[in-house]
Amino acid sequence: MQLDDFGETHKVEGEEIVIVIDNDTLASMKNGNILDVAESDMLFFARTEDLPGKKAPGSAINIDGREYTVDLWTENLGISQVTLHHARMI
Repeated sequence: MQLDDFGETHKVEGEEIVIVIDNDTLASMKNGNILDVAESDMLFFARTEDLPGKKAPGSAINIDGREYTVDLWTENLGISQVTLHHARMI
């Protein structure tokens, strides 16, 4: 994946990094009935080394000043795939 060609700079936990937001893949995952992402609002890819460290499902993460909750975080060959949903106020 060529993150520099297709990615955009976003603030993740206060650090500017290049990520690729991929809502088409997220839609495919939802249509495939993958339960971990049923409520997800965003999926992005980033270099694992650029991220603040792997977070467990249910953990909070801040993207561009907005709080999200991690639904699924996988790493493969130095690239992380992260699905999130907007943190909801109770």
